[in-house]
Amino acid sequence: MWQNRLKEIIYILENSNVNEIEVSFWGRKYRVVKKPNTIPDIPVQKSKSILLDSKKEDLTKNDTENDKNKEIKGEQLLSPMPGTFYIAPTPDDPPFVSKGDKIKKGQTLCIIEAMKIMNEIESEYDGHITDVLVKNSEPVEYNQALFIIEPT
Repeated sequence: MWQNRLKEIIYILENSNVNEIEVSFWGRKYRVVKKPNTIPDIPVQKSKSILLDSKKEDLTKNDTENDKNKEIKGEQLLSPMPGTFYIAPTPDDPPFVSKGDKIKKGQTLCIIEAMKIMNEIESEYDGHITDVLVKNSEPVEYNQALFIIEPT
């Protein structure tokens, strides 16, 4: 029985920002550590090259993010909740909207399923869909961009 509880603690540790947990079960102490406090010995030259490579990666990531921000023309429709994104009411039905469609304020654009509840997401203004940023049946986070809409 205590082994199952220990497995639960390990699972919690793996899925959280906590690095270390110490508990006692029936007089025995258990300490689970995600990242050890010891730092491995790395030669100075090797660590410099690693740092330079990581800086290059960060710079390229920033460049691609800036390019994405420059490409966006129009307003982003953000997800009001986390859940699963659906572009159509059922798999057999056509999508609510597609890229290039004209939309009106209050028109249903998609459905986000959260906790087995289907929430219709409506347009906040008139315009046309410039881009659909999420694919059907993908999970979405709170405030994640779903559509880019060019207001009219």
